[in-house]
Amino acid sequence: MTAPGAPGIRPSWTSSAKDIAGTAIGASRLWFTLGYGIVNEVYHPRVDLPQIRDLGFIVADGEGFWTEVKRNADYTLATAGPGIPAVQVVHRHPRFELALRIAPERDRDVLLIEAVLTGDPGLRLYVLLAPHLGGTGEGNHASVCRDRDRLLLCAEQGGHALALAAAEPATQGEAWARASAGFVGTSDGWQDFAAHDTMRWEYAEAGPGNVALLGELRGTSAVLALGFASEREAASTLALSALLQPFDAAWHRHVEAWEAWQAANVDPGTCQDEFREAAHVSAMVLRVHQDKTFLGAMVASLSIPWGSSTDDPGGYHLVWPRDLVESAGALLALGGWEEARNILRYLIATQRGDGRWSQNQWLGGKAHWTGIQLDEAAFPVLLASALAEADALGGIQPGGMVRKALRFIALLGPATDQDRWEETPGVNTFTLAASIAALVCGAEMLDTSERRDLLLLADDWNSRIEDWCLGADPALVAEHGIPAYYVRAASPAVFADRAGIRDRVPVRNHDGECLVPADTLISTDPLQLVRFGLRRADDPPIAGTIRLIDALLRVETPSGPGWYRYNGDGYGEHDDGRPFDGTGRGRPWPLLTGERGHYELAAGREAEARALLRAMTRMGSRLGLLPEQVWEAEAIPEHFLFPGRPSGSAMPLVWAHAEFMKLAASLRLGRPIDRPEPVWLRYGGRRPSAPRAHWSRRMPVGWIRAGQGFRLLLDAPALVRWQGGETRTAEGALGLHRADLPTDTLAPGERFTFAIEGEPECEIRIVPAEE
Repeated sequence: MTAPGAPGIRPSWTSSAKDIAGTAIGASRLWFTLGYGIVNEVYHPRVDLPQIRDLGFIVADGEGFWTEVKRNADYTLATAGPGIPAVQVVHRHPRFELALRIAPERDRDVLLIEAVLTGDPGLRLYVLLAPHLGGTGEGNHASVCRDRDRLLLCAEQGGHALALAAAEPATQGEAWARASAGFVGTSDGWQDFAAHDTMRWEYAEAGPGNVALLGELRGTSAVLALGFASEREAASTLALSALLQPFDAAWHRHVEAWEAWQAANVDPGTCQDEFREAAHVSAMVLRVHQDKTFLGAMVASLSIPWGSSTDDPGGYHLVWPRDLVESAGALLALGGWEEARNILRYLIATQRGDGRWSQNQWLGGKAHWTGIQLDEAAFPVLLASALAEADALGGIQPGGMVRKALRFIALLGPATDQDRWEETPGVNTFTLAASIAALVCGAEMLDTSERRDLLLLADDWNSRIEDWCLGADPALVAEHGIPAYYVRAASPAVFADRAGIRDRVPVRNHDGECLVPADTLISTDPLQLVRFGLRRADDPPIAGTIRLIDALLRVETPSGPGWYRYNGDGYGEHDDGRPFDGTGRGRPWPLLTGERGHYELAAGREAEARALLRAMTRMGSRLGLLPEQVWEAEAIPEHFLFPGRPSGSAMPLVWAHAEFMKLAASLRLGRPIDRPEPVWLRYGGRRPSAPRAHWSRRMPVGWIRAGQGFRLLLDAPALVRWQGGETRTAEGALGLHRADLPTDTLAPGERFTFAIEGEPECEIRIVPAEE
C-alpha cells in the first residue's frame, strides 16, 4: 500500500551543531556525522554528497507513552580515545536508557549502530530514517523490502540507494518486527506517533517526494547496518554482509586503525600536555574531511550552517581553495607532506584557464558559487612555495600553475571582487598580504629573467598599502585617540585619489542595500600583514588598528575573548536566536581568536598567545569540535544558545581546526609557522621603497612618487602615446605586455599624461618621494 500525502513537506537538513564527524581508515567511502546524540548526515561515496538527513530513535510502550530521543537533550558522549571517531552515546530518561555505539565498517560502505535499550521492560524501540539521496530531500522513493528473506528499509533516488538492515546480536538473525514508509509531515512514522501515540501505519512505499522510514525492533537490542550503493540490491547486500560478524569485531578494527593513524601522525611534542587531546581531535577533523576518490580535496565542513532551516544543496561540503590551503598548512605542521602534495596536485588539476580557481567547487571541479576572490588565486602559489622551500615537491612541477596564477593576480589585482568573507569588494589588507606574498614566493619559482619584474610589482603594492588602506574617520580618531588605522576594504577609487577612502562600500547580509563609508568599516584582516611578514607587530598603524579592533570587535565570553569579523556583520543568528536567513547578526569566530594568537606571538607575547589557544579549546563542543561561530549574548536555551559555546553555524569548521594546529605549532617554533620565508627575507616587516610604479586597467593609479619609473601592464599588445613620444608594448614577464614610460625625472607637482590607442587619456600626478 502506498503512503498518502505526497510529496511531503519542504525538506531541510539537520542542525549544523555536530557532536562529531567520522570516517574509516580503510577502503570504506562513507562519512558520518552525529548531532543531538543521533546520526545526522551520512556522506557517500564522496565527502561532498550527503545521502540522509538523519537516523534517530523513538521509544514507546504502545499504551500512549512515546518520546523521540533527540528531543530529550539528555545524553552523554564518549569516544574510544582522543581523536578516535568511534562514538558511544547514552540517552537517559526516567523510564529508560538507550546506549548506542556508532562506527563505520572499515572496508564496506556501511555505518554500523549498536542499540541497547534498558529500563522499563514494556518499552519498544523504533528507528526513524530520513533519506536525502543524491544530496536532496526531493524526489526520493522509500520502500519496505524483503530481500533474501530479510526485511530492509530501503530508499532510492537517481543513481543512489540505501538499505537499513537490523540483526539480533546473538544470532545475527532478523531484528525487525515491522516497518513503514511515508511522506514527511503527512504520513511518516513521526506523524503516526504524533497522531496515535503508537505505530499504526504500515505503508509499503512512498515517493517520489520527501520521504521517511520507520522500523520497529523485535527486542530491546539490535545492530543496525546502513549500507549505500548505486542500486537497492547492492546496498542490501552490503548491509547484510556487515551484520554477519560481532559488532565488537568491527568496532575494534575501526578503533585500532585510528589509533595507529594518530600515533603515526600526531607527534606528542607538537604541543603542551593541556592541548594534546585537542590536537588529536583537530588532526582527526583534518583527516575526516579529506575525500578518498579525489585525493587532496577537502570540504570546509561536514555540515550545513543552520541546516534545519534550509535545504541548501551545497552547505559547507564544498571545496574552498583558501580553506584547502589553510588546511594544508596545518597538515604540514603535522608532517603530512604527502597529503599536502595531494592538495597541490588537486589544485593544479582544478585551476581555471585564466589562472584563478572557482570561489568554491564540488570535488570534481565544477563551480558552485562564481565569485572572484584574489586571495584564492594566491594561496595555491604559497603552498607550492612552502613545499619547494622544504624540498618536498616530490617531482611535482608547479611552474605552469604558478605562472597562470601570478598573471591573474597581476592583471586583476590588487583590488578583489570579493574579500575572504566572500562579501565586500575593494582593496583589502588580507587579500593584499596574500597577493604580495604570492608574487614574492612565486617569483622564486620562475626564471631569473621574470623574477625581478614580479618582485618590483610586489614592492610597489607593498609600498602603497598605507596609501590605499589607511583611514581616519574624524569620529573614530577622536573617540579612540589614534591618528589612522587600516580599513576593512577601500574602494578602488583610492588608486586615483586617496579621498576615495571615504567612498561607500557594500555590506552584505542586511535588509536592502547597505552602503557605509569605507573608513568606518573595521575588520581583523590587517593582522595578516604581520603574520605574513609585511609589517611588524609594533608598526604604528598596526598598533592603532589593534586598539580599534579591540574597541569595536572584541567581546569577552565565558570561554575567553572572541572577535567579530567586522563591525556591522550580519552573518549569524538574529538577536532572538532565530537562524541566519540571509540577514542576522555576526557572532565571534574561534578562528579569529587563533589569528589574534598568531599576532600576539609575532609581538613577542607568548603567554597571551597560549591563553588564546586555550580559549579556542573552550569554545568547542563536548568532544572538542570547533565551530564557525560562538554565541556571545544572553543564553537562549530553547535555541541551544549559550555564551561562549557553539552557535548554529558550521561545526566543525576545518579552517578553525587548522588554525588551532598552526597556532600550537607556531608556539613551539616561536613565530607564525606559515609566515612565508621569502617574504620575511625581503621585507622583514618593513614597508619598502618602490623604484617603479605600475598601472593597469584594474589599477589605474592617479599619482606616483618623484623619482619612480612608470610601467603599464596590459593583457595584449597596444600602442601607447605620451607627452613627447609613443611606444608599442613589449611582451614581458608572465606573457604580460608592458610599456615603460619616462617619469623618473619629473618633479613633484608636475603631471604626466598618456593614452592607450583607442582609449581615453590618463593623467598621473607626481607627488614628493616622502609623501
